Amino acid sequence: MPGCHVMAKPASSRCNLNCRYCFYLEKPQQNVMDDTTLEAFIRQQIDAQPGERVPFVWLDGEPTLCGLEFFQRVAELQKKHANGKRIENAFQTNGILLNEDWCRFFHDNGWLVGVSIDGPADLHDAYRVSRSGKPSHPKVLNAIATLAKHQVAYNLLCVVNNLNSQQPQRLYRYLRALGTPFLQFIPLVEQDAQGRLSAESVSSEAWGNFLTAVFDIWVREDIGRVYVQLFDSTLGVWSGYPPQICSFGKTCGHAFALTASGDLYQYAHYLSPDYPLGNQHQIPIKKLDLSPEAAAFRQSKKVSLSEVCLRCDALRFCRGDCPKHRFVEGRSALCHGYYHFFSHSAPHMRVMRDLLRQRRSPVELMTYLRRSD
Repeated sequence: MPGCHVMAKPASSRCNLNCRYCFYLEKPQQNVMDDTTLEAFIRQQIDAQPGERVPFVWLDGEPTLCGLEFFQRVAELQKKHANGKRIENAFQTNGILLNEDWCRFFHDNGWLVGVSIDGPADLHDAYRVSRSGKPSHPKVLNAIATLAKHQVAYNLLCVVNNLNSQQPQRLYRYLRALGTPFLQFIPLVEQDAQGRLSAESVSSEAWGNFLTAVFDIWVREDIGRVYVQLFDSTLGVWSGYPPQICSFGKTCGHAFALTASGDLYQYAHYLSPDYPLGNQHQIPIKKLDLSPEAAAFRQSKKVSLSEVCLRCDALRFCRGDCPKHRFVEGRSALCHGYYHFFSHSAPHMRVMRDLLRQRRSPVELMTYLRRSD
């Protein structure tokens, strides 16, 4: 039996930024997870994992608003209830409040930190400003520098929107210079009041062009040096492995979201009254994971694929994308963009796959391309 993956939102939807977009649609809440709920979650999450590895993910709103003492308590409770299992923590933040004390805590406890940054100052601050209206980019850069100073493992999470998608080469080169080789590009896909793609979102065409432009740099300069999650996942599928990205799975998997009150939802992007599973105070997480409702939700992604998707030769890579994005004739709003990327990257992916099968490094492809250019 697989374990379940729970993304905890201990600060609920509280945030210290006033972004022009927000993935999370839950009603604003001011409460922070109390100690009783926190300890119950930690105990139940550990119990729900059949193996030795126990993943914890702490994410937005903005988890630093809980305060450092809250997460020091998290570390204490995890040690108390670990029962010999290996605890792993991932922490996603906008970075605004990170300081020496936070970064020292992350280092001492071996936490992985994901920092949200949408590019250089002009691109980042166009969408992400503080509640007071001040630019947030300088504080994000300070957070990254402090993480690096304390030798904290971190990656960069970049939301690709209508603006920064127009400058893929500049954006990529900027991010790869910030001290970590691990990058994630997350497409902004939101609906407006009419159910169409919002003005802030990245269009399907822009998403495809963005990915191919970044890939063309990466495949010539950065194989083995920079790890772009989407590229790694695509190469993995070419090599016969499951995709690394949740939205590309055959089903929606055992991935839930937990609010500060202990309510468990089917997924972090589905925090609405239509997708509750229950409350951990009434039903343990392990039991909720095995419920018929959870099983039905997992399968719904697969059974709701459109006929066009079922006939598509790129289906094995995207699996129809996240159901949340399927509002354009039953298909993902990014369908054409993904198809463009998978088609464009296929010749190089095929070569890298063959090199791996021969126990050779994909880095060899860069040498060949440089000679060809």
